[in-house]
Amino acid sequence: MTGADAIAKCLEKEGVEILYGYPGVAIAPFFNSLYNTDIKPVLIRTEQNAAHCASGYARISGKVGVCVVTSGPGATNLITGIATAFADSIPLVAITGQVNSSMIGSDVFQEADITGAVESFVKYSYLIRDVNDIPRVFKEAFYIANSGRKGPVLIDIPIDIQQAAIGRFQYPEEVNMRTYKPTVEGNMAQIKKLIKVVEKSSRPVMCVGGGVHLSDARKEIREFVNNNHIPVVSTMMGLGTITNDNPLYFGMVGNNGRAYANKALKDSDLVLMVGARVADRAVNRPELITKDTVLVHIDVDPAEIGKNVGPTIPLVGDLKHIFKRLNEQEIKADTHEEWLKMLTDYRNEHPDNRPEIGEDYADPKEFLSYLSANMDDDGVFVADVGQNQIWATSFFRIKNNQRFLTSGGMGTMGYAIPAALGAKMACPDRQVIASCGDGGFQMSMMELATMNQNDIPLKIVVFRNNYLGMVREYQHYACKDRYTMVDIAGKPDLEMIAKAYDMDYMKLDGTMDMAKVSDSFLKDDKAVLLEVLTDPYDLAKA
Repeated sequence: MTGADAIAKCLEKEGVEILYGYPGVAIAPFFNSLYNTDIKPVLIRTEQNAAHCASGYARISGKVGVCVVTSGPGATNLITGIATAFADSIPLVAITGQVNSSMIGSDVFQEADITGAVESFVKYSYLIRDVNDIPRVFKEAFYIANSGRKGPVLIDIPIDIQQAAIGRFQYPEEVNMRTYKPTVEGNMAQIKKLIKVVEKSSRPVMCVGGGVHLSDARKEIREFVNNNHIPVVSTMMGLGTITNDNPLYFGMVGNNGRAYANKALKDSDLVLMVGARVADRAVNRPELITKDTVLVHIDVDPAEIGKNVGPTIPLVGDLKHIFKRLNEQEIKADTHEEWLKMLTDYRNEHPDNRPEIGEDYADPKEFLSYLSANMDDDGVFVADVGQNQIWATSFFRIKNNQRFLTSGGMGTMGYAIPAALGAKMACPDRQVIASCGDGGFQMSMMELATMNQNDIPLKIVVFRNNYLGMVREYQHYACKDRYTMVDIAGKPDLEMIAKAYDMDYMKLDGTMDMAKVSDSFLKDDKAVLLEVLTDPYDLAKA
């Protein structure tokens, strides 16, 4: 057995069914060994998207996503995808080929110090120097990626190590790393303190983040807030924890969030911060949520607790375990009727104020509201970055078991199509929609070839305004309409693009029957591209 054979065997032992990648000489021995397994390799069209595909796959399947590329530019192209996964705590194992180990450091053809390059945004990285270390390294890598605060792990493997003979292959049954022992069970004394402050509180609010989805704790948290009548707000990554039709849900917080969500956070006497980082996009002035307020911060990563704001009660552990325990306890909480009425009244007094748009253009609010209402109850909606992302967070109303995916921490344009592709491969029977602007679409439209080659019937919405809309909007406010490098009106013809990749094409503008077009889009069982013409001067937020 060679090192390459051992890598393939390790992936089989970890239950890997699909991986995304791009070959090259430095990783060719591995792909040759992969040929003898049942693992499906998916050839993407640029390496960054291999990580995004693996990210979408991981977020929907609950498994570790895997991407594999060659050395040099293959590895460096992967970096943005790795950083995107790290920012949102997505479990990935990224495998990179490397030049012959005896030549490392001599600047040979297609050599790059990838372990050094990704040091600041991986959970851990390995450069394998001994072929016999492969089983241990892979067992550790998958464990690290998918435990504690999840995230990407990189394994760099020189070509000679892939070609070397391994003495004896024995895959470890368990991992015991002295320096890595994440806390799962929450401290019971801290849980009891939490219960006491919940019972005393008259104006509590829970702020949920992406950690809820990562720990698969939606059911437990919904039970807790419903039983204890606690209003909920969310960060962008926490969207979908509580469905929009729940009267306890008061929307997304932050600069692009709802005024009534921010008010709930500011006016509360108890904030339960659950699986959220207290980062600037959600809470740009952390001192406001701790003034005359009890802050309970619950997170699996102890490094996040107290990083941006000091909690009254810190609680480290896996959210699913902690809220299972909480739901088993008798909690004598108030019904908070007066507090809920105040927040509800404030919400009713602050409806969505949208600027008028040109009559020839589709209204994103009307379209996204209709799409979410008529999309499957377990559908997956993947939003790209830019104005379309803010429209989606505002107007896509999540119901039942729908999932909302996006790039939150890094804000990576071009994320939606490859991530949706990975999500669709993770759940072929679920309806999956990728939504992007015309700028983000042109960053990832090469993956339409991957969709076509693998017969993946993905639905894609492209909001077209011929601008980099979010930057144009910033220049409108900050630069007094001095627009620079935001005009992208130079094609492409999306109908011809769809035809080139054997996709169905549809179009929506202000003159068309929005419901009829949307229904056709949702019912189409082929890969379909819907071009939605939007007002170039429309705003993400009034």
